[in-house]
Amino acid sequence: MRKATIVGTGLYAPENVVKNEYFDELFKKDISTFLKEQRGISERRWMSSSQRTSDLILPAAEQALQNAGISPEDLDLIIVATDTPDYLSPSTASVVQYRMGAKNAGTFDINSACAGFVTACDTASKYISSDSHYQNILVVGAYGMSKYLDRADYKTTSLFADGAGAAVLQPSDDQSGFLASTMYTDGQYHDYMGIYAGGTAEPASHDAVENKRHLLAFPKRVPPETNGIHWPRLTHQLVERINKSASDVKHFFVTQFNIQSIYETMDKLGVPRERAHYIMGQYGYTGSASIGMCIADAVQKRKLKKGDLCVMLGSGGGMSMSAIVFEWGYDT
Repeated sequence: MRKATIVGTGLYAPENVVKNEYFDELFKKDISTFLKEQRGISERRWMSSSQRTSDLILPAAEQALQNAGISPEDLDLIIVATDTPDYLSPSTASVVQYRMGAKNAGTFDINSACAGFVTACDTASKYISSDSHYQNILVVGAYGMSKYLDRADYKTTSLFADGAGAAVLQPSDDQSGFLASTMYTDGQYHDYMGIYAGGTAEPASHDAVENKRHLLAFPKRVPPETNGIHWPRLTHQLVERINKSASDVKHFFVTQFNIQSIYETMDKLGVPRERAHYIMGQYGYTGSASIGMCIADAVQKRKLKKGDLCVMLGSGGGMSMSAIVFEWGYDT
């Protein structure tokens, strides 16, 4: 059976930099200290009023294709993972296909919230494993959550940010690449955090807008220990399936929501904290884009070596989680 491997990556964040101090001044309280100490965030990027999610995707995708040494016409499939699409329908992936000129590519979107990029990579790898027609697949995680923020709520407004991370997957020629994957969902938390107006449950009516139901909300509090429980559990589950241990993993790419949860996960796994690469200090919380951006940033920093064992851990609203263990295929 063919294995899929990442052969090119890219990332993009909007030019508009919003530093923590902006929120200190806006809300007349010290927000910076909490953001730096508990979230690991110093600044984030927000898109302009004229930008949309596909505008974030295109530069990241073009960078990934360039690094992979292929053209848009070479793509067989484009998968976009986002919960902030250009439109409710049609898919943002179809917009990207047209704007890139990827005339030979099929398209679809995935929405598993902030676990989306990992889920999309897993989906792409299974296409490559099962069907020889698929030689080049573009996977993108994209997030334009600044358009859905309640600017009166300092807790969410200061955390969320925009960006896109992309990867090109191809069949591996040396059996490196994606080795095992798993998913986990605890659906009881489906109404704990999300954007709840705009679908069939509640159309985006005048009343919904008046009550801010079309904006990101956290009606209930997800138990803070959730990620700290399941991220280590899913990691152990995956590495055991390939007869490895957590100590064999050189790089962890984890949803960039809370630096303390990442530290807790590394500590529970008994591995050095620096094995988890993170970018939230510069980019804030970019949701479904964060892991793709994180991998691309690690590549740019030349942190990955051929043969390195890596783990992706995605976690998002729903509560949905997705995890992959893979062997990196080239020296960066």
